[in-house]
Formats: sequence, C-alpha cells, structure tokens
Amino acid sequence: AQMDDQLPSRKAPSFCSLRYGLCLLLHFCNVVMMSQRMCLSLTVVAMVNSTDPHGSPNTSTKDLLDNIKNPRYNWSPKIQGVILSSILYGMLIVNIPVGYLSGIYSIRKMVSCALILSSLSSLLIPLAADAGEIPLIACRVVQGLGQGTVSVAQHMVWVKWAPPLERGRLTSLSVSGLMLGPFIALLATGFICQALGWPFVFYIFGACGCALGLSWFILFYDDPKDHPCISVDEKEFITSSLVAQVSSSGQPLPIMAMLKSLPLWAISLGCFAFSWTNHILFLYSPTFISSKLHVNMTENGLLSALPYLFSWLLGILVGQVADLFLSRNMFRVITVRKLFTTLGLLLPSLFGICLCHLSSGFHSTIIFLILASATVVFCIVGILINPLDIAPRYYGFLKGVTVLIGMTGGLTSSTLAGIILNRDPESSWPKIFFLMAAINVISLTFYLIFAKAEIQDWAKEKQHTRL
Repeated sequence: AQMDDQLPSRKAPSFCSLRYGLCLLLHFCNVVMMSQRMCLSLTVVAMVNSTDPHGSPNTSTKDLLDNIKNPRYNWSPKIQGVILSSILYGMLIVNIPVGYLSGIYSIRKMVSCALILSSLSSLLIPLAADAGEIPLIACRVVQGLGQGTVSVAQHMVWVKWAPPLERGRLTSLSVSGLMLGPFIALLATGFICQALGWPFVFYIFGACGCALGLSWFILFYDDPKDHPCISVDEKEFITSSLVAQVSSSGQPLPIMAMLKSLPLWAISLGCFAFSWTNHILFLYSPTFISSKLHVNMTENGLLSALPYLFSWLLGILVGQVADLFLSRNMFRVITVRKLFTTLGLLLPSLFGICLCHLSSGFHSTIIFLILASATVVFCIVGILINPLDIAPRYYGFLKGVTVLIGMTGGLTSSTLAGIILNRDPESSWPKIFFLMAAINVISLTFYLIFAKAEIQDWAKEKQHTRL
C-alpha cells in the first residue's frame, strides 16, 4: 500500500512528463481523426442539390460562382446514407486483424501510417465526389481502414507507457479527443463551408491530420527505454512499475480459453451496450432536437455539439477520479471498474427516459440530452479499459474484438432506431430509449456478476503454449 501511494506522487504533475506530452499528442490525433469522420455529415447538406427554387436571372452569376466554390450533386437520400455509413465498413474490416498485429508490430508506424492514410483520403474526397458516388464511397472505406487502425492500435500505447495507477487518466485523456473532435467539426464545418466552400473542410482537416501523423512518427517511440528525450527518472519509474508485465509477441493466442472466459464475455457485452447507447445518443441527437424543439439547422448544429463538449470535459475528469481512488487505496481495481461501468450504463438510461417523460420545455430537453450523452463516458475507465487488467499481453487483440462487438451494437441500434422512427416519427422516442435502457440493464447485470480485474490464467506466461 505504501508503494501504491508513492507511485503517482513521483510523477504526478503529469503534464510535465513525456508520457503526458505524448498523451496530449494522441489526444489531438483523435480530435482530427473524428473531425475527418464527422464533417461529412454536415458538408453533405452543402454538397447535395437544394430543393429551393432557383434565383432570378440577375443572380445567375452569383449562383455560378457559388457552384464553383460549392459543387453540388444529385444524390438521393439512400445514396447519402450509403456514403455516410461507408466509413464504418472499412473500420469493421480491420478491427480484429489490427488488434492482433498491434501486439507484434510497431505501434509508432501503425498509428502514423494509418492517420496519414485517413488524412490523404480526406484530401481526396472533393476529387472523388466529382468522379461519382462509387469513387467517393471507396475513398470513405479506405478512410475507415485508416481510422479503424488508429482506433484499435492506439490502446497498445499504454501497455508499455502507462504505469498501472495512471492507466485511467492517460487512457481517458487520449480517448477524450474522440469527443472533442465532433464538437470542433460541428462548429467549424459550417463556417468553413460559408467562407471558403465545402471542399476546404476536407483540405483543412486532411492537412492537419497529415501534420499530426508525421509528428507522431517523429515524437513517439514504442518503448520508453528507447526514447531519446525521456528523463532517467521517468524511464525508471515506468519500467519498474511494469516489471511483471510481459509481451505476447511471438506467442499463440489462447482462443479456446478466451471463448470460455466469462470476464471477457462480460466486457464484450458491456461494450455492446456502450456502443448501442453511444450511437443512439450521438447519431440521433440532431433528429431528436429537430422533432422536439423545431429549431433551424444552425441552432440544431450548435445544440447537437454541446453534448460532445460536456462529454470531453467529463471524459478527462473521470480518468483523474478513477486513478485517485486507486492511488489512495480507496477502492480495489475491480470496484472502480464496476462503479464507473454502472454509472456509464445506468445514468444515460435514466436521463434518456427523462427526455421522453420529464422534458416539457426547451431547457429541460437540452439539459437531459447533455446529461444522457455525457455520462456515457464513465465507461472509459470501466469496461473500455478492463481488458488491460485481465490480459495485458493480449490487450491489442482483445481491444480489436471488443471494438468490433461494440460496433455491431452501434450499427444494430442505429438501424433499429431508423426502422422504429420510420413507422412513427413523433411517438417512437420512448420505445427507442426504453429499449436502450433494457439493453444496458441486462449487460450491466452480467458485467457486475462476472467481471474481474486480475490477470486471468490463460493470459499468464505458463499458458502460452496452449490454444
């Protein structure tokens, strides 16, 4: 216990250390990556032909200049849906392969190359759109390959760089960039479209991504022992705290043991519920706001961005609180994981139901929507980091598997919500939120019963010769 108290105190004004500098760099990589992913959902409004009547003849020159700056295309709603969702198919393809390969190959090269691939795809989107729907869809699929690689591989960074008592804050700080990115994209895209034209949205976010991808390759090293800029004290602090942790490189995966592991199934089911909830709250927030509050598009964009801002702030805070509980020996690791998973699955369910039955006015609706969306991030230091507790040597592979299961939940929930809303757009919201609550309660119950936070037998060195 005495050593646990000393670990964080030696390095904790953490922003002065190299590992927190790299964490901030990864945070901004995630910001740009999510901005690249989300901006199309708004630019597509400017990319598709307007249904408004044409202007009078004396404004034709203005219309011509606007068409040069903002080319428009005749895409049906069905084609728009395929274009918007095509990035997910690229991400689905790479999750498990990247999870496995990230335990073998250089994370430095994987993250850098994948972020640059996503950014180059962003730069090519205006050209691909001019060429037609198929080239644009292909470009988005390739972008999904890059973003899926970064999303999974980045978690392996903390296997060698994060002392056990700092995993929560380092993970939450880096992953919180995924919440800040959409906020920035939703706010900046409208202004860029109006001032420069929608192609510049992709040029700006693409150029920023290329710069960050190169910066990551220059500044990050896979092992703290190899970094030329790390201090001797910090290097010794990190390596000594991870002395009992070994790599899975060159070792076969204990697939059968994984399939029989109830703690792993508990995490997987929790990730399914997390992604189900996350997709409902964030993908359908603009639709919910439009149907309930009847605001214009500019106001809708601002209101839809607010939950991302609060999610970002809360995401940073929960990592600090979780590690504080551990460093002060207030709770065991498994208690912290179960506590924050409970908050991350029950609170959004509660506030989602309140949205349907207690939000009678503008302000109450926005408050409940923000609370429902923001409290999902409690799961970052719960189920989302739990694979690192039970199997650090296979963390990359398990992260790929759980992300894939989570994305399955997200795709299922968004598709099912669309079907429910298509039948009855006005009165379907209670059904959607009650279904979300049911999924969360079932998953949470299973997690609370079977979750563990100690390294499992199949993840220990003696088990490596088994399949």
